[in-house]
Amino acid sequence: MLHLRLIAPADRTDEVVSTIERTVGATHLVVLPGAARDPAGDVVLCDVAREAGDALLAELRELGLHETGSIAVEDIDLSLSRRADKAEAEAPGEGADAVLWEHLAEATHEESTLSVTFLAFLVIATMIAACGVVLDNAILIVGAMAVGPEFGPLAGLCTALVRRAPRLAARSAIALVVGFAAAMALTTGFSLLMDASGLFGRDMLEADRPNTDFIWKPDMFSFVVAVLAGIAGTLSLTSAKSGLLVGVAISVTTVPAAANAAVALGYGEIDQMWGSIQQLLLNLAGIVLAGTLTLLVQKALWARQRRRTGRGISPSGT
Repeated sequence: MLHLRLIAPADRTDEVVSTIERTVGATHLVVLPGAARDPAGDVVLCDVAREAGDALLAELRELGLHETGSIAVEDIDLSLSRRADKAEAEAPGEGADAVLWEHLAEATHEESTLSVTFLAFLVIATMIAACGVVLDNAILIVGAMAVGPEFGPLAGLCTALVRRAPRLAARSAIALVVGFAAAMALTTGFSLLMDASGLFGRDMLEADRPNTDFIWKPDMFSFVVAVLAGIAGTLSLTSAKSGLLVGVAISVTTVPAAANAAVALGYGEIDQMWGSIQQLLLNLAGIVLAGTLTLLVQKALWARQRRRTGRGISPSGT
């Protein structure tokens, strides 16, 4: 279930309440006249089944409530109510399959912004991966994958392509390009510093590395894994199962490939550098392709579901 807290101008409250009452899957409607001060208006509270949430949010946006008032949405972890159980049973589809496009756009907007925190995590992850590739240590590689924040802007790019949002697409692309460029440049400097201190060495990079050689030797399996990870990652975002993103992160060779390219550049190992860059680009392309197609399929399936059920809005109000 989702909890909606709405602020509506007094002259629009009746329309808002009517829309909620006509929504199949909405319940626990509360109206607090004149309770809002900034912006001034009435406060309207309600709960709605997740599978009916997107339709209701679309209706509220059509009323212009996001411009004249406010729309706030929260997940309800526990709801002990027969009315809530009935609302979920009556709502079309399954909550786990529902896509809240407004929530997805907001989440990916935040995660796809080029920020100091994003850069810090990406740089640290790349440096950890650099240690992993030089030491041929699979544990460090997995740790670096888990730390890397790159799936955020990748998801933002997929969302932008599906929703035709050029600003979000540009923001996500900038975060990826600038982020990886900065991480690789700083990691190249880091590897040279480690070499000067005697902790890294060219012979370590050129030695047989059975655990990490795959990083700079891309093949079709790399692309297949990236596609599968893109599907899983997108499903985890749209179904609010964010815990699965850790598994997605350690399935793809983005950060390790960037790290191997940076270390190889520092030692002038051009073959390894280009192989690593190809691995990086192959993984990024596979994730974006799979994520975009997954969102398109979900959009089509859910649109079909809403057409069959009248978009979750009952004309009779029952």
